[in-house]
Amino acid sequence: MKGAQSMKKELLELSALGGISGFESTAVPKVKELLLRYCDEVSSDRLGSIVGVRSCGRRNAKRVMLEAHIDGIGLMIKDIDERGFLSFTNIGGVDTRILPSAEVIVCGKKELYGVIGAKPPHLQKPGESDKPALISDMAIDVGLPAEEVRKWITPGDMVTFCGGAKKLSSKVISGKYLDDRAGLLSLLLCLDELKNTRLDFDLVVLAAVQEEVGCRGAAAGTQNIAPSAAFVVDVCHGDTPDSGTESIFKLGSGTVVSLGPNIHPYLSALALETAQAENIKHSVDVDGGETGTDAWEVQVSGDGVPTLLLSIPLRYMHTTVETLHYDDVAATGKLLAAALQKLDLEALSCYYQI
Repeated sequence: MKGAQSMKKELLELSALGGISGFESTAVPKVKELLLRYCDEVSSDRLGSIVGVRSCGRRNAKRVMLEAHIDGIGLMIKDIDERGFLSFTNIGGVDTRILPSAEVIVCGKKELYGVIGAKPPHLQKPGESDKPALISDMAIDVGLPAEEVRKWITPGDMVTFCGGAKKLSSKVISGKYLDDRAGLLSLLLCLDELKNTRLDFDLVVLAAVQEEVGCRGAAAGTQNIAPSAAFVVDVCHGDTPDSGTESIFKLGSGTVVSLGPNIHPYLSALALETAQAENIKHSVDVDGGETGTDAWEVQVSGDGVPTLLLSIPLRYMHTTVETLHYDDVAATGKLLAAALQKLDLEALSCYYQI
């Protein structure tokens, strides 16, 4: 795909940003900058989701939506004790096993570097080491006395994880917030592929907020956009050393096309036929119910939106070392672009007519 290799840098930059659910504003400038390369206009809605419009130039044209969420998991300060230690709660589905010894940034009036501490093994009582770590037993240590901490930090301040993505090899990347910054990048790759292609409909990109706490940005954004069809991109589970085989996808195996009641049959058939015709690497995921993604809310917005879900295999989801194969991101963008060029909105609208 033209531009696919040159955009690895953008994925690394997106991973390095903050932007946990409800506090996505730190990620917004970069996301807007990237969308402005391909969209005629870019704006934000009242929840903070970013909306980019690529017009086809026709008056009253129908709209097709591309969607990925930009928020990530994180933490939020609850209290500061008399010794300066910060108690916290999770935002989104944080894997608590990664928290002891994690490096964080506490984003108050001043950003403070901190580490998450827990009782060391030497001081644990018999049996404690066999139990999972509890957030209530941990604290963030910023190395300052309480009176100094309280100058800069207050309850409700967000906490993001340090660092960004790194290359494990030429094509395998590991870092935080690849769920779902990789999905966003696949939308950009799609737009790059289509930049010299005329479509019969407007393309509207929704970079949604608050997916990790209930798909809220997608619900509100889709309602406002009112698309005739939607293509959602998120991540799915990649193969890990201890994983089984059901709904697990090997890194480097391409994009993953979902099938099931959350997915419109016309769009899933279009995706599979296009992938085969264009020789795009892909797998199929059978989702018998909720997909656990924004597609669940997108589908039932307004009077209903025909929805397709493509997923990128990702190892170690909801940790700071989420790991993926860049070719799977590129395959997702390529399939999106190819399917959009073959999309027949008239046939789609007549699909359920008797």
